Amino acid sequence: MKPIAELEQTAIRRVSAPHPERDWVRCAANAPYFQTESGAAWAPVGHNEAITWPHLAPLYRRQDVASVDRHFAALKASGVNCLRLMLDYNQVRYRHLESRCGHFSPAMVRLWDDLIQLGERHDIRFLLTPFDTFFMARRWKTHPYAQATGGPCKSPRHMFTCEATRAAIINRLLFATRRWGHSQAVFGWDLWNEIDSFYAGGDMAAVHDFVGEVSAALRAEELRVHGRSHPQTVSVYLPNLLLRPDLGEVIFRHPSLDFASVHLYEKGTIDHPRGTLAPAEATARLMTAAVEQCPVDRPLLDTEHGPIHAFKDRHITLPDDFDTELFRRMQWAHLASGGAGGGMRWPYRHPHVLLPAMHEAQGVLARFLPLIDWSDFRRQPLGERLRAPGFDGLATGCGDAHQAIVVLMANRAQCGHASTLDIQGLEPGVYSVTQMNTLTGELETAQLQTMQDGTLTVLAGGTGQDVALAITRAS
Repeated sequence: MKPIAELEQTAIRRVSAPHPERDWVRCAANAPYFQTESGAAWAPVGHNEAITWPHLAPLYRRQDVASVDRHFAALKASGVNCLRLMLDYNQVRYRHLESRCGHFSPAMVRLWDDLIQLGERHDIRFLLTPFDTFFMARRWKTHPYAQATGGPCKSPRHMFTCEATRAAIINRLLFATRRWGHSQAVFGWDLWNEIDSFYAGGDMAAVHDFVGEVSAALRAEELRVHGRSHPQTVSVYLPNLLLRPDLGEVIFRHPSLDFASVHLYEKGTIDHPRGTLAPAEATARLMTAAVEQCPVDRPLLDTEHGPIHAFKDRHITLPDDFDTELFRRMQWAHLASGGAGGGMRWPYRHPHVLLPAMHEAQGVLARFLPLIDWSDFRRQPLGERLRAPGFDGLATGCGDAHQAIVVLMANRAQCGHASTLDIQGLEPGVYSVTQMNTLTGELETAQLQTMQDGTLTVLAGGTGQDVALAITRAS
């Protein structure tokens, strides 16, 4: 087993340098979205993957790197530019990043070396979180940080309050950024997956302090080693946020964090869906509530969602066509409610991967994104500014005084019928309105003028499919 120092000394030699024509992602200067350091707009289009799931598992001990390379190429062709990944995944015993606390597994380090290189090659970035906390808590006795294996911590309930465990967590993140943080393949850090006061014995002040300490240590090391730092967030399981609203002070408003991320699970609508419109309505409602809690300049996105109750508890894999429509509608509701990108699905399928049709849906969303000037989009949910009299279904959107995104998802009775929309609060002028069929990606563009009171009237729909509208001030 190689010691930490020896692994770190070989990092530059064993991991290729970042491509000089690509750059890091950062929060946009004048809008609650992301951009690259060169100023190009960047919105995460992607989902959750794991190193033990079918697409990435062949990387372990380099069993079949070529198959993973082909998978990345297919993702890139589908418009995917971001994956959320845990540095280890503890569903199986031999995928711990640390074989013992502070001792990093050469096989796992090599796996991540290869993953980072694949990300660079295909221009796919990773949102990285240090632990798979779900299986970590359930299989604690086998975890490297558990006292039963020689680690410092008695129980997951003490991870935030045990000084030795805090130091080990920070050490893991510092090792990760020294080894891989130079790369543009790293989008950002989710400092803790689904943070909760459980890990601090119920002490919310300790949770706040933990985030501040870990954030400061990681950012200081990145500035020292790389001269810049990747964006940081912590995620939350939505039912826990509803039970403990004071978690919002950490998730949405902690001064050390750069963007906010939530995991959109809701009983009945999202976790065990019977239809596809109700989950989209829930996404719009939950994202709207989250936007209201966020500072106006802080990006917000859903980094995990899906039919968890149907899959985990009822052992149901949703029918392909139904699940694809569910996936498509939820990603558009996320974008139209002020989220950055389309949200990040957890597969909840057998096998545990997304369907090809879901990747096609990601590609349609990716083609829509350039229609908005994200660098100057001060999004707020439209709410009462959007009126759709006579429309039967979900009409939702976000906007500011110069741009807007509106999505229409019709009930069966509405399909095929055009609808008149009124969008209020825009500055008077001429606007370009581009309508996209969210299933096929077909586009139609028109030039319309607002009334003197700032109301823009649009005739939309009529395709028999859901549609998205990009509304921008014409030059």
